[in-house]
Amino acid sequence: MRFRRIVWLLLLVFPLCVQGQRKFTVKSVAAKGWTRQYYLVDDKGKTVRKLDTARFKMFLSGFRPGYFAVFSIKGVKGWSAIDINEKILFKVYNTSSGELSPDELREGKIRIVDASGKIGFANSLGKVVIKPQFEIASSFYKGKAMIGQKCKNVPWDKHEDESSAFHHYSIVCQEQGYINSEGKVVLIGNFTYEQIKKRIKWKS
Repeated sequence: MRFRRIVWLLLLVFPLCVQGQRKFTVKSVAAKGWTRQYYLVDDKGKTVRKLDTARFKMFLSGFRPGYFAVFSIKGVKGWSAIDINEKILFKVYNTSSGELSPDELREGKIRIVDASGKIGFANSLGKVVIKPQFEIASSFYKGKAMIGQKCKNVPWDKHEDESSAFHHYSIVCQEQGYINSEGKVVLIGNFTYEQIKKRIKWKS
């Protein structure tokens, strides 16, 4: 009897756990002016949510059905990954200093950032699997990602508008290395970016 009760409890709780992990996609429709109206649509084609156009400002096209979508949200710095319930799961790394370019899933992982700018990774289910800890990190290629530490930003030239959110600069690190798919540092030291790239045969 006790075993049966446990089974029934698990059956009742399981749907609640799955609810926040429903697969969905984003439907984009032209609205007034230059705005877009976004809808979250489940894997059966049913519209689950109509997003507030005043809050959800930008969404990049090409999103495949998954467990999160990446948006620019009013009042929230950078890119945010949301689930089907509009819950912000994590902040997404912007891949280019001079333009709007959120990271994408690669080998089942997407780069994320914390409040201090440190980089980590989340998986395709929207779960953080490698907590933000790296100053700089590439995406994964064949189970390896390049990392750097003791880094600094070197501007390409003098910025005309220092108040701009995006500037062009190169990231120069004193030490380079790489991690495995679990986030373990395999190698770090006085290596150049090109040396590490060649060592692990990494490709962008």
